[in-house]
Amino acid sequence: MERTTIYLVRHAHSTYTPDEYGRGLSQKGTADANKVTELMTEHQVDVVLSSPYRRAIATVEGIAKEIGQDVIVVENLKERLLAGNPVEDFNAAINAVWSDETFSFVGGESNVDARRRGVQELKRILRTYEGKNVVIGTHGNIMVLLMSYFDDRYDVTFWKSLDMPDIYKLSFHAEDLDHVERIWSAPQKQTTS
Repeated sequence: MERTTIYLVRHAHSTYTPDEYGRGLSQKGTADANKVTELMTEHQVDVVLSSPYRRAIATVEGIAKEIGQDVIVVENLKERLLAGNPVEDFNAAINAVWSDETFSFVGGESNVDARRRGVQELKRILRTYEGKNVVIGTHGNIMVLLMSYFDDRYDVTFWKSLDMPDIYKLSFHAEDLDHVERIWSAPQKQTTS
């Protein structure tokens, strides 16, 4: 069975707006996305997938252009929906959903629900692109929820340590994760999801 490599690329910095789908990258985010493209040219990338959110697509679209492809947008790779309406205290809300895996705010997804959605999609990707090197433009919470399915040390504390952008290389045999490596992170810590 061939090894499949997944590069989870957390999106670069974006200036917050409530428009989850349309929010693009900040000036710093655009510069960091260019660095991500440069770095990933050192890796043999076969396909580029992304969350449908503009900030995720914009972070990985340079990689797709480098290999002469378009970004394949996958709805189920979108960030976890924290709540149906904006929350008053983002950090408190994040702590609440991570402290009780089944808890969700009205209109939002619990960790259990968001992880289930993401893992089902990741398993489909692993079957579809077996033996390939796949870049996925993603978001902090859904990325850590995916990783936590395989290893529970990937938790809210790990999420808080992530940068924008950040790249983790996950190596799989079939659907079994056998190696995780951080291959790059932005030089400055950002705090928005």
